[in-house]
Amino acid sequence: MKKKIKYSNEIIGELEIVNDFLPSPEELVFNEERVKVTLNLNRSSIDFFKKIAKEHGSQYQKIIRNLLDSYSSHYSS
Repeated sequence: MKKKIKYSNEIIGELEIVNDFLPSPEELVFNEERVKVTLNLNRSSIDFFKKIAKEHGSQYQKIIRNLLDSYSSHYSS
């Protein structure tokens, strides 16, 4: 059994708000050259991307790929 977390009434400290740089799901639906890889993801993540893909008539793999491309290009520049 996992060890339970005990919460206390402590001061958390100063919070920092970061800008949301990730694109919306609608911006993730487009085509680009691919390299095939194998990746294990959580079921809840796959279900989320499948839902978005179905709503926009796309494939969930493309949306995941475009999300990763957006993330990597943000930190590459």
